[in-house]
Amino acid sequence: MSGLDDTVKEFLIESHENLDQLDRDLIVLEQDPHHRESLASIFRAIHTVKGTCGFFGFNNLGGLTHAGENLLSQLRDGKRVLDGPTTNILLALVDSVRKVLRTIEQTGKEGDDDFSPLTARINALAKGEALPSGSSARIVQPEAPAPDAPPDSTLALADGTIRVDVGLLDRLMNLVGELVLARNQILQFALFQKNAAFLSTTQRLNLITTELQEGVMKTRMQPIATVWNKFPRLCRDLGVTCGKKIHLTMEGRETEIDKSIIEAIKDPLTHLIRNAVDHGIEAPEVRRKLGKPTDGHLALRAFHEGGQVNIEVSEDGAGIDPQRVRQKAIDRGLISVDRAAAMSEREVLQLIFLPGFSTAATVTSVSGRGVGMDVVKTNIEKISGSVDVVSKVGQGTTVKIKIPLTLAIIPALLVTCDGDRFAIPQVSLLELVRIERQNVALQIENVHGARVHRLRGSLLPLVYLREILGFTPAPADEEAVNIVVLQADDRPFGLVVDSINDTEEIVVKPLGKQIKNIPLYAGATILGDGRVALILDVLGAAQTAGVVVENRERPSAERVAEVATGPVCQTLLLLGAGKDRRFAIPLSQVARLEEVPVAAVEHTGNGEVVQYRGRIIPLVRLTSLIGLPESAEQSGDRLQVVVCSDGTETIGVVVEHILDIVETPIEAPAHSRRKPGVSASLVVQGRVTEVLDPAALLAAALIDTPVEV
Repeated sequence: MSGLDDTVKEFLIESHENLDQLDRDLIVLEQDPHHRESLASIFRAIHTVKGTCGFFGFNNLGGLTHAGENLLSQLRDGKRVLDGPTTNILLALVDSVRKVLRTIEQTGKEGDDDFSPLTARINALAKGEALPSGSSARIVQPEAPAPDAPPDSTLALADGTIRVDVGLLDRLMNLVGELVLARNQILQFALFQKNAAFLSTTQRLNLITTELQEGVMKTRMQPIATVWNKFPRLCRDLGVTCGKKIHLTMEGRETEIDKSIIEAIKDPLTHLIRNAVDHGIEAPEVRRKLGKPTDGHLALRAFHEGGQVNIEVSEDGAGIDPQRVRQKAIDRGLISVDRAAAMSEREVLQLIFLPGFSTAATVTSVSGRGVGMDVVKTNIEKISGSVDVVSKVGQGTTVKIKIPLTLAIIPALLVTCDGDRFAIPQVSLLELVRIERQNVALQIENVHGARVHRLRGSLLPLVYLREILGFTPAPADEEAVNIVVLQADDRPFGLVVDSINDTEEIVVKPLGKQIKNIPLYAGATILGDGRVALILDVLGAAQTAGVVVENRERPSAERVAEVATGPVCQTLLLLGAGKDRRFAIPLSQVARLEEVPVAAVEHTGNGEVVQYRGRIIPLVRLTSLIGLPESAEQSGDRLQVVVCSDGTETIGVVVEHILDIVETPIEAPAHSRRKPGVSASLVVQGRVTEVLDPAALLAAALIDTPVEV
């Protein structure tokens, strides 16, 4: 059994399950010959076995099940009614199929059993010929093993496998995640204990939890072949559509990935194959003139490396012409002429991932709309992966994808900033650098206003976590600088933190709807001491700091200087109201985002209030102040409240939607007309946005004056 291919094992397990169900259906059908559901189930079971036999080359089994399918089709179509002889011969068919399956389990082959007499009787019955007296099919019984024969482990293949609902596995994974959190808390507590028995028990618990975690994670792992199995048909259909011949090879089909990640990479891989066949591989006549084989070669390769899964999609086509990509990007207005001229060849190739980019001359049913590669990049980055492309003109293109093994429990580096702890996924971590106090002035330089560190001859852009989080600057006389060297969008940068704590396996928890769209955070986790730590989104942090721009161009030194010396920006919390109204509150005035139960809202003479952290704060409903009807979100059992404070006064603004956090230049065009409760009118993300003044909103609410906006 161990030598069987995984796909053969799946066929055997499924066939045994189908045959067990077929036995039960035949008994039901014998009692009620017109039971349509049982008849359809029997036909599907035999049809499935017959169809798969041709794929594996089991011709003997295929001929037997084909004869049974013909007989069952007559029963299904109502041309005959199940009777005693027909039931017996179908049961004999089932037992014969079981016997062949057992032989395949033991030897990998069908064996030498001759089932032609049974096939002939089934065919005769299907043609309406009467069976000779005494020739009724004998049901094949399993052969009893010899008393001294060793147990045959191959017979346990079907019995040793069960099908489990995915929802049950997900719940089990969540419970293991909670157990990991509890384990971390106990390990943290054990650091301060001296009881030898307690420490020994703690270590045992740690070992068992780790083994349980690995076991449960394995239950969610599936071979990448579950995705790849549909690609031969896809390549064949695309080849017919495009008039090309494609030879597909797949290496590493057994590479295992978490089921959630397998679901996430289906669409990106499909897009890559479509692009490879349509854009990359030339037509047969073109390949012939170039001295290439007329059949294009498309290769898929998957392998584990460094705790990640690497997937490569390669083709031997025309390759990507950087000059053509550069010109197309300029023509479509995606980059400027000056920027295009300064880009390296590798940077130019990254432009194919920009939204709306396509080199296709015409739009076809396969490609040309400029959405495929952007979808690939976006979907892979959603699961903390990365995409790179390598191409040589005339030789072909290879797209390399790196994705994590799982998203549920990940190793992370814990860091501290302004007293708060944050987790950084280790998959993005390159190295740690510490610069002592006496060397800070020498090793941290300013290039056109951008701070960099010269690391082994290369300039490493520095991003200060305090600054992008809006915390107060660090003291000037700090003892040392701790740099976490990370990689985002294939670009290294240094994240400066107050201190580096430790590494720990963390359980990823989703963020609440109030902050899930903030690009800086990828999730949250509970640490060993019970405190909550936010998980930093490395790419989001790089984009926020300007190291990686949002259109994913890899910035040059000029771009870094442009970001550093650009206009002073203000950070706004974007809000939505009504169908298309946009508002904003300066983030410097936002203390927290809260969900407040409606039952907690109380009324005083001046309006609605809520008890918040030992204080009574007034509530201001934005929709009522601007004359909009109350939305469904505000009429539910919980309210979204933006807690605003200017240092002396604190109020809560009840809003409908929290959209985003953005930075916009202070000198952005402002509407000249001032309105009560509004400090400015800006164009943000291409939309007119009213910047609210929380103090003025409170004043308007106290005098019950609607705000005109």
